Amino acid sequence: MLKVEDWAEIRRLHRAEGVPIKEIARRMGVARNTVRAALASDRPPKYERPARGSVADEFEPQIRALLHDYPRMPAPVVAERIGWPYSLSPLKKKLAAIRPEYVGIDPADRTVYEPGQITQCDLWFPETRIPVTAGQERMLPVLVMTLGFSRFTTATMIPSRQAGDILAGMWLGISGIGRVTKTLVWDRESAIGGTGKVSVPAATFAGTLATQIRLAPPRDPEFKGMVERNNQFLETSFLPGRRFASPSDFNEQLTDWLMKANARTVRSITGRPVDLLATDYRSMTPLPPVGPAVGLSHRIRLGRDYYVRLDTVDYSVDPRVIGKLVDVTATADTVTAFCDGQIVARHTRSWAKAQTVTDPAHAATAAAMRAALAHDRQRRAAATRFHTDGHAVALRSLPDYDALFGVDFTHPSQKASTQ
Repeated sequence: MLKVEDWAEIRRLHRAEGVPIKEIARRMGVARNTVRAALASDRPPKYERPARGSVADEFEPQIRALLHDYPRMPAPVVAERIGWPYSLSPLKKKLAAIRPEYVGIDPADRTVYEPGQITQCDLWFPETRIPVTAGQERMLPVLVMTLGFSRFTTATMIPSRQAGDILAGMWLGISGIGRVTKTLVWDRESAIGGTGKVSVPAATFAGTLATQIRLAPPRDPEFKGMVERNNQFLETSFLPGRRFASPSDFNEQLTDWLMKANARTVRSITGRPVDLLATDYRSMTPLPPVGPAVGLSHRIRLGRDYYVRLDTVDYSVDPRVIGKLVDVTATADTVTAFCDGQIVARHTRSWAKAQTVTDPAHAATAAAMRAALAHDRQRRAAATRFHTDGHAVALRSLPDYDALFGVDFTHPSQKASTQ
């Protein structure tokens, strides 16, 4: 077969230098018919290997009969049904070629987003464990949000997958931009829409911001493919080679890295997210004057054990409000307790598990209350009279003695009024 470089040389000699076919054949050492064929062809010669049959060809009628009734039957089951005697590789290739005829093809359209239209949201779970306290490390979620038009991305590590923490992370990203898109896209994260319906906290958050939360269809990762790709980008480009001393250290490094990532050129939009953000911003909805309720919160009646539990961590509260209702709220950084509108506890939030956080002032107050109670008991015990044999003298009320001696000191006017 004539080589491509020989084909090119034949055409050059004949067309550029005018060398006759007979002379070209002599110089190149090929037949004149080969020279004529090269001159007649406008495309270089291409070697094509003759198609070889597959060992699966003879089983194709049986395979098609099975796929007709069960289009999604797995390859191992097909092999068992047809008595497949070879390795699964040829069978899988045959199934990949003919299965679409029975299952059908679901093409994925390329979606074009308008400015200010949507933000895709997702949780990324980096495998790197973050130190949260002495001797304890945790794998914590990272909330990632990507604007549809500009591809501008924000991300922050959050303490848990509870609705309050997720919404607090969303508010941090949204308030950092300064406006919100018309739609926030989520998969069926349990705290956002695990039942297929937007949860009450998420709906309240969206209503406060005058936006909506749209849940992705089940088993459809392409519905929010932009943020899924950014999760992979974080996994491969941000995480390798880094060490983190704490969640705050992780977020600081992530913020610095995102500044560079948002300044890179994205091929699909032929621009930089940081430059296109201004166009996105102009079409987004302004934020309300009062932000949404985010973070964790609950109400509890404070028991003798003057601690409240939040995400498996116990925090001390002023023991002077034992027995009263206490409202506990938590952000990613702070845990605060209120009683009758007054702050009765404030702690730095612990991201660890099964910890006890005590304010020394609360412990001192509790010790003083116990000492006062013990002193009062001692005082009462000292005021009690005892018989010579050691047992306490019983104290009786004066009316008991009046009844015992038959004495009635009731004034006559009082008797008349009672009759």
